[in-house]
Amino acid sequence: MSKSQRIQPRTLKGFRDYLPNQMIARERLIETARDVYRAYGFSPIDTPALEYAEILTGKGGQESDKQLFRFEDSGGRDVAMRFDLTVPLARFAAQYINELGTPFKRYHIASVWRGEKPQAGRYREFMQCDFDTVGTTSNVADIETLLVIHDLIEKIGFERFTVRVNNRMVLNGLLELHSVAEYSTEILRALDKLPKIGRDKVLDEMVDVVGLSREQADGVLKLSDLSGDQTAVLNQLEEMLKTNEQGLEGVNRLRELFSTAQTAGIPSDRLVLDLSIARGLDYYTGTIYETFLSDLPDIGSVCSGGRYDNLANLFTSQSLPGVGASLGLDRLLAAMESLELIDSAATPASVLVTIMDKSRLGDYLRIGRTLRQAGIAAEVYADTKNFGKQMKYANRKGFRLALIAGDEEFSQGQWQLKDLQNGEQQAVPENELVQVIQTRT
Repeated sequence: MSKSQRIQPRTLKGFRDYLPNQMIARERLIETARDVYRAYGFSPIDTPALEYAEILTGKGGQESDKQLFRFEDSGGRDVAMRFDLTVPLARFAAQYINELGTPFKRYHIASVWRGEKPQAGRYREFMQCDFDTVGTTSNVADIETLLVIHDLIEKIGFERFTVRVNNRMVLNGLLELHSVAEYSTEILRALDKLPKIGRDKVLDEMVDVVGLSREQADGVLKLSDLSGDQTAVLNQLEEMLKTNEQGLEGVNRLRELFSTAQTAGIPSDRLVLDLSIARGLDYYTGTIYETFLSDLPDIGSVCSGGRYDNLANLFTSQSLPGVGASLGLDRLLAAMESLELIDSAATPASVLVTIMDKSRLGDYLRIGRTLRQAGIAAEVYADTKNFGKQMKYANRKGFRLALIAGDEEFSQGQWQLKDLQNGEQQAVPENELVQVIQTRT
């Protein structure tokens, strides 16, 4: 093939490849999420990447509709790629809930697609790690969602983070009080911008773009003026919303969430009442959550979600309220890369078995198999190149240990075990090898 005929290898804008060290870190995150979800009793499901477009459109608001990868398939059907895992869950639950029963607790780890502008830590294809409880309005499910979020971020290895909590019932009650409930979608999107652009610009947007009077906008934004600890703020909210039943219910659910979380052992500095968060998606109806890393606040929320009680209404007459959250896997990976928390190893194996004598190939392969049967990941070098090249390969790939044996070692029934991190080397009898390596990995 001539040079002019060759296709330039390149990645589509907004998408990315994962090298082995990145993919190993990614899979470890997925395994951690899976372990935490299962510990709470959530069961795995999967759904197709493609849905009928009518399933997805109108569920996440106009902005989400604009970001859909939507096309006509070979059968002439109007289809789109899922933009999150919650809307497909609503369709899934409506389709199978009689078989599944309620409450139904599921987790779903899969890719989603949004045609948004690429930026640091955000891509057009990314993986979400969702968990949800469907079929109950109980505040117990909302509180457990908070506990899962906390335990997940802690299990991944972060110590400095906050889970910020609000409740749409409080927000909606306030909108009703100021007679602007009909503009709820636009107002909530504007409120979501409070941390980024500040009170004055949000007020201007509510007046100039949404169409509220300045007095109405100022009344809504009184939320951002409340101060004090969470108990003081909740007391102020209760007084502010005392004539609105929905708002008071939201306050009571928040009060119970905070007191129960404290009893359950959640550190007080990791849980924050934040009345500025609204979550832009239209389908949230109750408690909402956003999780921020203290050392990287600008990267945005790494685990978000909330309660949605009406999402399945378009698919079934049966009431299917739900609550859950999603770990932003790729955003979290970008954060971990920035904080240098990702291991540089490009291999999942901890031990490299080198080859010194081609005539003893069976022994090298045998010892590799012995280690694997004992639960130790091991790779046997794939060639009989000189020892220096094998060591260079081991260091480049990030192995922790190397096994070395030539004529002398085989005659004595020993292996040389080399620590590739500190360079130390020791002779180990073959019958003790597994035990010694298990203490080093």
